Amino acid sequence: MKVHEYQAKQIFDQAGIPVPPGDVATSPTEAFEIAERLNKPVMVKAQVHVGGRGKAGGVKFAENAEAAKVLAQKILGMDIKGLTVKKVLVTEAVEIISEAYVGIILDRATQKPVIMVSSAGGVDIEEVAAKTPEKIHKLFVDPVVGLREYQARNLAYKLFREISQVRKTADIIMRLYDIFWKVDSSLVEINPLISTPGGDVLAIDAKLNIDDNGLFRQKNIAEMRDLDAEDPAEVKAREADLSYVKLDGNIGCIVNGAGLAMTTMDLVKHYGGEPANFLDIGGSSNPGKVLTAMQIILSDPNVRAILINIFGGITRCDDVANGIVAAFNEYKPSVPVVVRLTGTNEEEAQRILSSFKLPTADTLDGAVKKAISLSGIE
Repeated sequence: MKVHEYQAKQIFDQAGIPVPPGDVATSPTEAFEIAERLNKPVMVKAQVHVGGRGKAGGVKFAENAEAAKVLAQKILGMDIKGLTVKKVLVTEAVEIISEAYVGIILDRATQKPVIMVSSAGGVDIEEVAAKTPEKIHKLFVDPVVGLREYQARNLAYKLFREISQVRKTADIIMRLYDIFWKVDSSLVEINPLISTPGGDVLAIDAKLNIDDNGLFRQKNIAEMRDLDAEDPAEVKAREADLSYVKLDGNIGCIVNGAGLAMTTMDLVKHYGGEPANFLDIGGSSNPGKVLTAMQIILSDPNVRAILINIFGGITRCDDVANGIVAAFNEYKPSVPVVVRLTGTNEEEAQRILSSFKLPTADTLDGAVKKAISLSGIE
């Protein structure tokens, strides 16, 4: 789950990380009122879950409240990479001497948090990594021991030389690491972390992603979820307790079990097709899940064929078959559907589906080949 910049800054502020004052607006009038209250030049920043807002014209400087109102009028409603801007952050503009980068992610290879810092802040960190990798410094933190103050100071020295700024930056890094753990974060980032003429160090941007698996512990953050910024199909899948990720292919996949779903997608690629999604209905035998899964797949205009691959262990094949029947009766798919059901109650499942005369296959390879063939894509 992603939160907006203004929400991340609220969390930063509560944790003691210095951020410029500001507030979020949903109308030009609100933007005017916030800027007038700040009584200083401000930045008007589009709040959407994509990068490159500045390049798209979604981040602008306003000298006064009236200018902020005019800019908010232009930015609100703007389309940035397919997302409509519905909110803007109006925040105090700060004079910048230098820009740095600080970020923390979970490194799955080492199973440790890794803190990355760079003196080349204010640009995409991927660009820095590609062109000047020597400017990125990493620290892998033992999750049992945690981050030590001397480690944070060593990282801070990579960014600043003035001792007061080093101390302030080390404190920010310590607090950022604390946030990373407390909110079940998968990524927390400040880009840029800036220094001012007065020697202050501020986070003028903030990014925070939360591991969905930890949201049951993060009730307050879960309420920050912006459903308008998410794929409607993914929202519907989550509400139905389905694991779904949309991809760019044309073979819709409905599978039970994450491992089998990945194997199915790999075979689709292996035989020359492109999977349209990852969709795991889990171990449940609830026919309603299959019905919802079919609705989600059929809502994707790129899907040219649907492959249903069920290995019945805990999942009962006859219950899945009943879900398929319900889906056919309600949605009447216009694309071919290939079914492979094997395992618990598969004979009963075949009987239930017999009246539909659906293409079936005894093996996964055969089912994948048939789905690709029926899709009509060469």
